[in-house]
Parts: sequence; C-alpha cells; structure tokens
Amino acid sequence: MVKKSPMKNKAREKIENILKRRVLLLDGATGTELQKKGMPQGVCPQEWTINNPKVLEEIHYAYYKAGADVILTNTFGGNRLKLGEFGIKDVVGINQELVYLAKKSVGEDCIIAGDIGPTGKLVEPFGELYFEEAVNIFKEQIKALVKCGVDILIIETMIDIQEARAALIAAKEISSLFTIVTMSFDDKGCTLNGTDPVTALITIQSLGADAFGCNCSTGPKEMIKYIKAMKPYAKVPLVAKPNAGMPKLINDRTVYDMDVDLFSSFGRELFYAGANILGGCCGTTPQHIKRLRKTIKNRKPIMPKAKAISALTSYSKTVFIEDNSPLVIVGEEINPTGKSYLQKELREGKFSVIRQMAKKQEDKGVKLLDVNVCVPGIDEAETMRKTINFLCTVTRLPLVIDSAKVEVIEKALRLYPGRALINSLTAEKHKLKKILSLASEYGAMFIALPITDKGLPHTFSQRKNIINRIIKEAVKYGFTYEDIIVDALTLAVSTYENAAKDVLETIDWCYQKLKLKTIIGLSNISFGLPQRNWLNATFLAMAQAKGLCLAILNPKSLELMNVKISADLLLGKDKDAKIFLKHFSANSKIKSELTDTIQPKQKVFNAIVEGDRDNIIDLLKQAINTGIEIDKLMEDIMIPAIRHVGELFENKEYFLPQLIASAQVMEKAFGYLKPHLESRDREHSKKPTIIIATVKGDIHDIGKNIVALLLRNYGFNVIDLGKDVPNEKIVREAKYYKPFIIGLSALMTTTMVRMKEVIELAKKEGVNCHFIVGGAVVNLNYAKSIGAFYAKDGISAVKVIEDLIS
Repeated sequence: MVKKSPMKNKAREKIENILKRRVLLLDGATGTELQKKGMPQGVCPQEWTINNPKVLEEIHYAYYKAGADVILTNTFGGNRLKLGEFGIKDVVGINQELVYLAKKSVGEDCIIAGDIGPTGKLVEPFGELYFEEAVNIFKEQIKALVKCGVDILIIETMIDIQEARAALIAAKEISSLFTIVTMSFDDKGCTLNGTDPVTALITIQSLGADAFGCNCSTGPKEMIKYIKAMKPYAKVPLVAKPNAGMPKLINDRTVYDMDVDLFSSFGRELFYAGANILGGCCGTTPQHIKRLRKTIKNRKPIMPKAKAISALTSYSKTVFIEDNSPLVIVGEEINPTGKSYLQKELREGKFSVIRQMAKKQEDKGVKLLDVNVCVPGIDEAETMRKTINFLCTVTRLPLVIDSAKVEVIEKALRLYPGRALINSLTAEKHKLKKILSLASEYGAMFIALPITDKGLPHTFSQRKNIINRIIKEAVKYGFTYEDIIVDALTLAVSTYENAAKDVLETIDWCYQKLKLKTIIGLSNISFGLPQRNWLNATFLAMAQAKGLCLAILNPKSLELMNVKISADLLLGKDKDAKIFLKHFSANSKIKSELTDTIQPKQKVFNAIVEGDRDNIIDLLKQAINTGIEIDKLMEDIMIPAIRHVGELFENKEYFLPQLIASAQVMEKAFGYLKPHLESRDREHSKKPTIIIATVKGDIHDIGKNIVALLLRNYGFNVIDLGKDVPNEKIVREAKYYKPFIIGLSALMTTTMVRMKEVIELAKKEGVNCHFIVGGAVVNLNYAKSIGAFYAKDGISAVKVIEDLIS
C-alpha cells in the first residue's frame, strides 16, 4: 500500500531531500552525557535539566557542532506515567520547556525532533494499560511537542509492538509531521513480546510511519543483521541507533567502551546493510557522532526498493502471500453461524471453545484465522475486541477480521497488534469508501468481494466489472494490487450449474491479466449435494491450478488437506517436496481429537500450558474428585506444566503473552487450592522466601513483576518490595524475613551500580543469603563481578534458584 503523501511542511521536505542525497544523521545519547555532567542518580532527567538548563544546552550544541542533522529533545520520559513516577503532573509545561531549550541551543538551522519514549507499562492485549488510554497518554505529550513547534517526531526504544502502535496512532491523529519509530530487539532478534524486526517493520510501516528501525539494547555490530533482514521489505527509510557497545562496570561506574573509530566503522557497515538514518544511543558522545558523520559523508544511501508487500502480521509472525508459495489456508472455524455452543459461549463472555478452535486449526496447518463473532443480541464490536485480546495469548497466527459492520471492523483494526486482513469489502455504496478509508488508516489488506447493492453477480463478466470498479476506487486511497485479495465468489453448483466454471474463470483472469491474488470460500460450491468433501477437494485442486492463493476451508477434512498438499507439490510450490513428505510420512504423529478420553490430571496440565483461565477451576475439581492428592497434583502435574511452558519460552516457541497467560492460570489455580493447602500442615514442605526489588533510582518494573509472578507459580514465598527501593530498605527487609535469596533488577546503566551497593551493605549487616541479578543492562560477567548469580529472564531465574536449593 502506498500511503497518501502527508501535508508537506518545511522540515518534512528538508528530510526527504537529505534522504535522497545522503544519510540523515541523528544525535547521540543524552542520558549518559547528563550523568557525566553531574546529574544525580534517581532524579527525573526532565525536571533536572529544566533546573540546570546550561548543562542540557551544552549537550545539544555539542551534537549540533558534531554534525547532527537532528537534535532530539530531552523528553524521552516526558509522558504522564513516567513523570508521575516523580510526582510531576505538568506534562505540557515540562515538554514545552524542553523543546524551548533545544531550540535555544541550536537555532533555526537544525531539525528539532520531539522525543517520545515508552510508558513503562505493557499495553492491551499484553498488559493492563488499556490501548485507548495509552493512545491518550501519548497524545497529551505529542500535542505539547507539536504546539511548541518541533519539526519531526521520534518514537523510540519501544519493546512492545502494541505500545509502538499506540504512540504512532496518537502521532498521526495529532499532526502530519515526519514520524520515525524505532524498537529495541534483544540478542535473539526479538522484542519482549517476541516481535522480530521484519514483522515489526511490516506492521509499523503499514500503519503509516515515515521511517522505522532499531535503537538501544545492542551495539552496532548486532544491529547490522536486523537492518539486512528488514531491507528487502522496507518501503520506508531504515533507522539504526546503536549503543556504543554493551555496558561494563569499571571502578563502580557504568562505562560504554566502544571507541569512536570502531563505532564509526560499524556505522559504515550499517550504511551498506541499508540504513538510511543513523545516530547513537546509550554511551555515544558528540565525538562518536562527529566521526560517524565523517565516515558516511556524501555517501548516497540505498533507497527503499519495496513498493508494496502482500504480507499479514500478528504481534510475532509474518505470513507472506506469494504466487509461488503453497496455498494459504484460512481457518473458518471461529464463526458462530450454525454453532449453538459457540454462540452460547460468546454470550457468556467465555473463550474456551475459541481456544480449542484456534489451536486445532493451527495444528492442522492453517496460516490465518478468520474471526467472526456475530451473534444476535450481543455487542459485536466489544466481543470482537475481547476475542482479539484473547487470541493474542493463544496463537501467533495473523487474524482475518470478518464482519459485515463497519464499526466492528474499525474497532478491530485499531486494536489488533499487527497487519490484519479485512473480510470483506464490497462495491455496496454505503460500505465501499468507509472500509477503504479504514483499511488505509490502519494499513490493512482487504478481500474484495464482488457484490453490489443489486446483489450477487452470477456470471464471470459481471464479477469482472465489479472487481474493476473496486480496484479503481481502491487506487484512489493509495492501495496497490499487492494489498488486494479478490474473492472469486463461490456459489453452489446445485443452484447455478456454471458456478464452478465462473469462479475458475475469475481466478484465471485475476491471476493472468491483473496479477491479483485470489481467495475462495470453498464449501459453498458443494452446498446441497452428497459427498461434499470430494466435490470440495476436486474443486480446490482445479482452483489451485488456475492460480488460487488462499482458501477459506475446514482443515480437519483429510481429503481437502491431502489434495491441497499434493497440488502444491505438483504445481511446483513445495520445494524439495518437504511439506508433502512431512505430511504423508508414515512416522508422522496424528494428535488424538478424542479429548474426552484424556485423564483429568492431564487436562489440568494442558490448561496450564495453554493458558486456559476459563476452565482451570473445574478441571482442578475433576482431578481432586478422582482421588488425587493435592500435593501430588501440584508437584506432579502443575509444577511440571509451568516448567514445560518455560521450556517452550526458552525455545522461542512461546513468547511473553503465552508465558503470562500460563502464569496467570497457575496463579488462579493456587488461589483455588490455597484453602485446601492451609487446612493441611504443609509448613515442612514450603519453599523458601525470596525478596525481590528494583533498585534505587530505577522505576522500571515490567521484568521484575514477571519474575515475581513466575516464582510464585513455583510455590516460592515472594516478598516484592516494588521499584525504586533504597538499599537500606532492601537490607532491613532481608534482616526481618531472612530470605534464601534476594533478587535485584535494574534496567538502566546508571542504576545497575546499586546492585553492588546492596550486596556490600547486606554482607556488612550480617545478612546471610544468595543474590541474583537481572535486567536489560545486566550480564553474567557483571553478576559475577559483584558476587551474584545471573538470570536473563523469569524462567532462568527459577532455574537458578531451584539449582541453588538442590
């Protein structure tokens, strides 16, 4: 999709002209420079720089003199939630004063970027911060930045794709300024939620970002592979803002030790990998930027080559729709039409049936999930919102939003943390422009269904005219042919004898003449006839031969899947017959559909692994009623289940949404079992106490909260002291509770030194326990240097602690 050109302004034109000629250069780190110049730890950087304006002005001016084209305002933590951590309520005043200081420092020649950082909370559906609340929080800050006259907006250091979307939507709804979005990826190439760089790129550029890339988390060497991975799919300029290497603790000071020469040499490699915009993050200085400017001077960048991409995304997966790839199956199960059991669940606000449908279809090879929740008498838009939120914890498959109501589609597109497919858009006058507008606003692809206000077209010729009409209108909204999938409109051959012939002609015409991708709702063809599976399977193979790309069908039909996979091979779309051989292998295991034969204790295990909050209590009751002892239930079923979830997480088969969902099921299960446990004398078997805290000066607690939740799941008695906890309080509580281990978390390089101070104070005060540390800036070497164990995440924290106990 080619987004309509935003309203031109002077800064946008200047940036676009620079990008045609050379790399656009951003400034470097502000936080680490402020620390060098005396900013105390634990203060609000925004408030401190307003009270010490000369310090900030010197930093801005130094970057300007070093050759930066763009100076970022010191407003990274300038949103309501971040400022609120310091008791500051004047969001507008803080942001406006910091924009003023930036402008005062460098004058009119330099581009001033309003810098927007994360809220520190995970956003719906991955966290407790409602999506619209997140949008409004960002709007408040962005309005202040825009009112003060920033030239562009930079949304950076995002670890949650949904928070990045919320900030970008807020930016788009406030202004037409050039907007850059960057995310932070770990050493495995994922965000906290499991979003890879390509998936993030496709999602964010489709939503309307003017540039996308990565910053922080890693040094420049690691970022090269991310830029290379994104470049083939980038329709917008790519951004790289690496740290000056990884932080090290030297003489109790956090140091980034990558010198300017090495940093700039990696800058050259980032340029050749395809970065169009370069800058520096933590640890970089004006000297790094000056040398980088010299290294890339007058080099003409590699411009984005992708004009449009047929790809759909979830929060952590991309499905490419390509002519030479196997047929993409769209699962049709999540649709209450004719399913009284699903209608009942939706009315009751339950999702256990949807969970089963999603998992079974995914297991059968479905690549996309069609989601329809239309039930008479319910709020369809709200039910769709809840269903999308739920499915994001169950499956990584991208979703197809299926509704006849424009308001339902709008709510779904706004919330969905990926690039969705709309099912469908027709040529009906009251819908066509509304849905095209929504698809354009949220970057969605859509299915073009050739129906008009006059009804269904029965012939190929009629279909062709309607399809042309839809395409002509779509092009006006910036859509390309790659954004459109045509529904060939399958009708029942029992009613229309030429139904199959007309569909095949439509598919062939779209494929051969227009180079458009097509989809069919397969089962309609056989309606009212016997042996429907054979008719459907035969018709599917014929359609594939004509160039069909997607099909909505029931993947549980063995005939259909056998024919589909065979046709893919025969049409040259299954390289080396890998899919065919795997499917038909005599050694392939077929999962039993007979869930009723599963023992109650296995159902409890499955519920925890699958994050089934709806049914866990009933399943526990069933297991207890069979006579299994509660001790055995916990030790032999529940704890192994959450361990298995941990293994899936470590193997990158599960990501944070699934991990949290399973942990919440365990929490609910423990809550139910607690009275039973308290009625028995189990004191002798209790696991030891653990104190956990985010250290003084650090207000980040997402990771710490996840660790605490998981440790409780494993039966530990966790004392969570919260965030920004003074050294003395941690030691005082340790002397009172006498923990087996103290867990310390820090996200910032400036606060990680507190960990060493806590350990030294504890030893001085005679506290006899182990210590474990973690956080984005912490590594094994640092942990060893201060006499602590290291855990990179919640699962590894559990393993380390259990190893210590054993």
